[in-house]
Amino acid sequence: MKRVLTYVAMDSNLRCPVANLVSLVEESGFNNEPNFVEKLCDMLFRVYADCNLFEEGCDKMEACLGLFKRMVEFNVEVTVYSLTIVIDGLCKRWRVKRAKDLMIEMASKGIKPNVVTYNTLINAYIKRMDFEGVNEMLRLMEVDKVEYNAATYTLLIDWHGSSGKIDEVERVFEEMREKGIKADIHVYTVVINWNCKIGNTKRAFALFDELAEKGLVANVHTYGALIDGVCKAGEMEAAEILVNEMQTQGLDVNQLIYNTLIDGYCKRGLIEEAFKVQVIMEKKGFENDIYTLNTIADGLRKLNQPEEAKRWLLTMIEKGVVPNVVSYTTLIDIYCKEGDFVEAKKLFQEMKNAGGKPNAVTFNVLIDGYSKKGRMNEAYQLRDEMRAKGIVPDIYTYTSLLHGECIFGKLDDAVELFNEVRQKGLPLNVVTYTAIISGLSKEGRSEEAFKLYDEMTEAGLTPDDRVYTSLVSSLHKT
Repeated sequence: MKRVLTYVAMDSNLRCPVANLVSLVEESGFNNEPNFVEKLCDMLFRVYADCNLFEEGCDKMEACLGLFKRMVEFNVEVTVYSLTIVIDGLCKRWRVKRAKDLMIEMASKGIKPNVVTYNTLINAYIKRMDFEGVNEMLRLMEVDKVEYNAATYTLLIDWHGSSGKIDEVERVFEEMREKGIKADIHVYTVVINWNCKIGNTKRAFALFDELAEKGLVANVHTYGALIDGVCKAGEMEAAEILVNEMQTQGLDVNQLIYNTLIDGYCKRGLIEEAFKVQVIMEKKGFENDIYTLNTIADGLRKLNQPEEAKRWLLTMIEKGVVPNVVSYTTLIDIYCKEGDFVEAKKLFQEMKNAGGKPNAVTFNVLIDGYSKKGRMNEAYQLRDEMRAKGIVPDIYTYTSLLHGECIFGKLDDAVELFNEVRQKGLPLNVVTYTAIISGLSKEGRSEEAFKLYDEMTEAGLTPDDRVYTSLVSSLHKT
C-alpha cells in the first residue's frame, strides 16, 4: 500500500492533496472502518513527508487542520508522527502559537508529543528569537519526561552560541557527553563554529582533532567553520592548508568558502590574492554574488583605491549583480570623500527607489561627508530623516556632526552635541573625544580641553598624537 501511495505521490499527473484523498475515502463509505482510515491517513502523511512534498500533502494548512479534526471525529488513532508533520508545517509558516496550541490540544486527547515534536517547536522559537518560548518548551519536556536527543542539544548549543553565551555552549556540549549521547559531526561542527566566531581557534582545532578519535569525518561545513575562524584571525596560511586538506579528502570548496577566503585576503590588504581566488571561483562555475562584490570593493576602498573600488562595483553591476544597501553605501562613501555630493545623493535616491532601505551606516556616511564640508544644514536634515525612519542616531552620527561644528568654529553647538551624547548614554570613543578636544584647543579653551583629556584617560581610552598636539597648541593660545 505504501509503495502504491509513494508512486502516486511522485507522479505529477497522479498527485493530489491529502485532503482530497481523505474526502474520497469518506465518499467511498470507509468511515465505518476506523482501522483502515487510521492507517491510510497516517501513511499518506508519511509518504508525502518522506517525498518532501509537504505542500502537496497538506494543500493548505487549514485543510490539513480540518483533516486532523475529521480524523479525531472518526476516533482515528492519530500518531505522533502525523501530529509532528502538521506542527512542522505550521512552524514553517510562522504560525508557532497555533502549532503549540495544537500540540497541547492533542496531548489532552492522548497523543503525547515526542522529542522530534518538541525539537520542531524549539527550532521555530529560536528562529523567532523567542527565548521565552524556548524555555517553555524545555519546561514542558521536563514535565513530560521527554529526554533530549542529539538534535535537541544541537539546537540548544546553536541557541546559546547565537546569544554569545559560549560558556553555555560548552556546558551543554559537556552535559550531552556526560549523558552518553553520542555527538555527531553536526554537533561538533556547531561547537567548532561558535568557538571560531569568538576567536577561540585553539579550542576549535582541539575539537577538530577529536573527530578522528570519535570515528567522525569532517564535512564541508566543519572545514568552512575553521577556515572562517582562521581568516578572521588573519591567518591566511592556515586557511590555505585547510583548503588543500579538505580537497584531498574529496570535498569541494563551495562559494561560501571562496567568499570567506576573499574576505580574509582583503582584510589583510592582500587584494591581488583576493582577485586570484575570485578568478578560481569563476572558473569553478560560481558567479560573483553580492558578497563577493561588496567584499572586494571594501578591500579596495580600505587600500585607498577609491577609483578602483568604484570601477569594480559599477562593472559588476553592469554584469547583472544586483547591488544591495552595502554596495550603495560603499559607492556613496566614495563619492562623499571625492566631494561629489550630487552623485552621492543621486545614488541615495536610486537605492530608495529600488526598494533598498538605507541603514544607520548609509546615513552616517552622508552626514560625515556633509559635515566635513561645512554643509551642516544638509547634515542635520539627514539626521532628522534618520529619526523619521525610526533609525536611532548613534555615536558615529553625533561624532560627525560634532566634528563638523568644531571644524567651522561653532564650539558652543559642538559642546551642546557632546552633552547630548552624554545624556543619551552613548559610549564615547577616542574619535569623539579627539574632535571636541581639538575644537576646544583651537579656540584656546585649554581648561575645558584638559578636563576632557583627564576624563578620556580615566575612561581607559588612549589619546593619539592629535590630542597632545591640540592640547599643546591650546596652551600657546592661552
